[in-house]
Amino acid sequence: MSTNGSLNRKLRMALVGGGQGAFIGRVHATAAILDNRAELVAGALSSDPARAKASAPDYDIPPERAYGSYQELIEAESQRPPGDRVDFVSVATPNHTHFEIAKAALDAGFNVVCDKPLTFDLPQAEELAKAVNASGAVFAVTHNYTGYPLVRQVRQMVQAGELGEIQAVRVSYIQGWLRTRLEADDHKQASWRTDPARSGAAGAFGDIATHAFNLARYMTGLMPVDISCHLKTFVPERALDDYGTAIIRFENGGLGTITASQISHGRENDLSIEIDGTEASVAWRQEEPNKMLLRRNGQPHAMYTRDPNAPFMNEQGAAACRTPAGHPEAFFEAFANIYRSAYDDMILRAEGKPFDTNNTIYPNVNDGVEGMYFIQQCVESSRKDGAWLPLRHELARP
Repeated sequence: MSTNGSLNRKLRMALVGGGQGAFIGRVHATAAILDNRAELVAGALSSDPARAKASAPDYDIPPERAYGSYQELIEAESQRPPGDRVDFVSVATPNHTHFEIAKAALDAGFNVVCDKPLTFDLPQAEELAKAVNASGAVFAVTHNYTGYPLVRQVRQMVQAGELGEIQAVRVSYIQGWLRTRLEADDHKQASWRTDPARSGAAGAFGDIATHAFNLARYMTGLMPVDISCHLKTFVPERALDDYGTAIIRFENGGLGTITASQISHGRENDLSIEIDGTEASVAWRQEEPNKMLLRRNGQPHAMYTRDPNAPFMNEQGAAACRTPAGHPEAFFEAFANIYRSAYDDMILRAEGKPFDTNNTIYPNVNDGVEGMYFIQQCVESSRKDGAWLPLRHELARP
């Protein structure tokens, strides 16, 4: 058995969500065990008790720890001896259930890894942040794009001043899978993502623009001041936005733009970011994640590749790599980097040692609250025809 720091065992994981037909639950389960530092031992894999238990063999969860509901899971695991119960609960369910599951897990003393967006609305997110602080637990939010090596490379380059003062950020997240009204055909993913009762106040902006906003904040550290947003629903009879664009004004005078679409023909998962500084500009694209372009006027363009052994890689970038140069490393590995960093803090907590809950390399509950504030203010700004509204939440951090 591998050693987890000075904790001589694997961390024990419980998964909520991820039953038959789900996507993100399997991603969580794969990423969580990629580094052999955790094992999936329990689950409540569906809101349907029969489906939940029927899905357990797909994850090698033993029948006695395949629970019919998250309430049953938390109650039963809480009653197990400390040396046997789960260490953390991963929440991979539709948005409207995140709060109740995460809050129950925190109240029972478990660490939590929660999918994004954090909750159904901002008041829930703010209450959850209070619960995290009261619990002393580790809480990670799977804004997984922050786990890519070259994203972390750029983050450290910005922190070191290599790009100069950051003046402009352009982020777009373009998909096309909702060009037609798939939800009318009871498509599992489309059904809940376009349903205001399950997804929340926003559609595309809640689902993918939150990633774009988080990526801009993570890589640049710029503090937002206010936002103007226009959302649009182009597919007839759809209840939530499927396209939108926003302008953000930052504290240092910089400007940011965010565009999100789920109705652009032929586009798959095209998240891209460009950052303009006074000394240099960088560009990175999620569909080609092992390359990053750096530009300086009067100099040849520099193509950075993901290479943990290259002298141009900095500490944060190299530490996020798993394979040698030239071997594609992408979605699952980036997702696993969120888990790996959170595990370091879970081990410190298990050993009774202090850990920083605010300035973490992985997105934490404060980032989740910021994301919910972003959604709320975008929806309200669009409702007011693009009115400028505040965007800096009190929990925001550089």
